[in-house]
Amino acid sequence: MIRSELLAAMAQDNPDLRVEEVERVVDIFFEEIAQRLAEGGRVELRGFGAFSTREREARKGRNPRTGDTVDVPAKKVPYFKPGKDMRRRLNDA
Repeated sequence: MIRSELLAAMAQDNPDLRVEEVERVVDIFFEEIAQRLAEGGRVELRGFGAFSTREREARKGRNPRTGDTVDVPAKKVPYFKPGKDMRRRLNDA
């Protein structure tokens, strides 16, 4: 599902809201998750899963075009751990 499909589904499920309002709700939802992760926090949605960040250490990489060794800096990456209900739905289907 892409963003426009999500917006269409939410608008259909909430006919009392204008499309602009649904769009604003989705924007706020994703912005709040991104902001919390950027601050080093964690976002837990019961029954769905938890978003957090993980640290990746600096390492030596290789340029695939030239084969040269390249230094890859340490960084944070987003991580999602599905909740128990989500895992159950995926595996029982």
